Amino acid sequence: MQHLSEQEQIRRQKLEELQKLGIEPYPSELFDVNFYAQEILDNYHPELNNFQDVSLAGRVMSVRVKGKASFAELQDASGRIQLYINRDEICPGDDKELYNTVFKKLLDLGDFIGVKGRVFVTMVGETSIHVTGFTLLSKSLRPLPVVKERVDEATGEKITYDAFTDPEQRYRQRYVDLVVNPQVRDTFIKRTQLVQAMRNYLNDKGYLEVETPILQPLYGGAAARPFKTHHNTLDMTLYLRIANELYLKRLIVGGFDGVYEFSKDFRNEGMSRFHNPEFTQMELYVAYKDYYWMMDLVEEMVERVAMELHGKTEVQVGENLINFKRPWQRFTMYEAIQHFSGVDISEMDEAGLRETAAKLHVPLDPSMGKAKIIDELFGELCEPKLIQPTFITDYPVEMSPLAKKHRSKPGLVERFEAICNGKEICNAFSELNDPIDQRQRFEDQLELGKRGDTEAMVLDEDFLRALEYGMPPTAGLGIGIDRLSMIMTNSNSIQDVLFFPQMKPEYTKSENAPKTEAPK
Repeated sequence: MQHLSEQEQIRRQKLEELQKLGIEPYPSELFDVNFYAQEILDNYHPELNNFQDVSLAGRVMSVRVKGKASFAELQDASGRIQLYINRDEICPGDDKELYNTVFKKLLDLGDFIGVKGRVFVTMVGETSIHVTGFTLLSKSLRPLPVVKERVDEATGEKITYDAFTDPEQRYRQRYVDLVVNPQVRDTFIKRTQLVQAMRNYLNDKGYLEVETPILQPLYGGAAARPFKTHHNTLDMTLYLRIANELYLKRLIVGGFDGVYEFSKDFRNEGMSRFHNPEFTQMELYVAYKDYYWMMDLVEEMVERVAMELHGKTEVQVGENLINFKRPWQRFTMYEAIQHFSGVDISEMDEAGLRETAAKLHVPLDPSMGKAKIIDELFGELCEPKLIQPTFITDYPVEMSPLAKKHRSKPGLVERFEAICNGKEICNAFSELNDPIDQRQRFEDQLELGKRGDTEAMVLDEDFLRALEYGMPPTAGLGIGIDRLSMIMTNSNSIQDVLFFPQMKPEYTKSENAPKTEAPK
């Protein structure tokens, strides 16, 4: 049985009263909107006497009843605008029920209404709508969180407080968060603009946007634990993709010169303010290029994104002012570790690396091979200190099973990551296109898996078969859209740039807890 608060019970009673009056609280007919609130606020000029026949729809966010006339605030997708409602204007005959009963007594904050009227400026200079008719479009049965405002005495600006501020509630009930916290909407608009800017950049270069499978018989293209599922008709295990790399490379084998995909990927691993099990990345593969060329593309594309979103290359992120103007700083991985720790690890074996890690107080796991240890050293000693966008290049071969061996540095591969604000935002290679070398790398990964590395890659025979038909020299890139969005919107947590982040179940052990398991 649903437990209703007093407010929710009152709203349901009002719903019944509306129905008794013959007013449908959830009408089917369309309501024809011809203007948005912000459009009117930006463009109304009293001397032009424009906007004299407007039709808007949105939520009622405040009401001030003053006898025969009232003021209300309507919020639509663009913002808020004041309404002026006069009893005799909306009820021109003897029947005043629409104003006296429906508007004054049965309308609640959060209800959706449609209004028609003309625009004017009040005595205190506020652009408002003189309402000549209103229609209830949807009754809200739950009260919105109360948002209070006060005026800052120094600046004269309105300051919102006591809003919907608890992060867990905000992430669970994003629909409420978007209604009462307008800045949240701006974050997600910017995220969409970011994706659009990247898409336009890549399309202008002539690359083809494609789609590849999310359900895969073998997971590959990254070091991560997959989510596992079962296909009943085929009676086979399938995996949610951890990356789309191996499918995009098959398209390069097939003759496309440049392909990219904005992909939802899934990794069954830890959650934090930088990790969500479901995330978005853009992967790009371009034939006849190498990782040096790809570094130039990343700099140019991300600089353009900053310009599109902010009109400048500088972006404020927390206390840091980050500048995406080209060129970015570059270190090899070994140079970075030496720069930040004072230790040259380039010639060390696994035993030497373990000893160094112990001296530098970097915790290790016994299952870690040489590559993982180097990755831990870099992650602990260097990554958090790289605030301005920086390319880290030339990784140990063991760390990069899909990257081409370095043309002049034995034991390394042609790979780079871009680090910004202390976190990786992209990963790129000169792609490995030697099928014999690739098979050996996969076999090395299988050995790591036997040692207990749960993120080791599996051997994909079909991908090797594709390489044996021949893949041209190719540069590949993966950019984390969620991480880049965090930086470009000055968001502290990945949950702030995902509409609906993954959360623990809302209910604990209880008879009323909803079933979260799928039916057998």
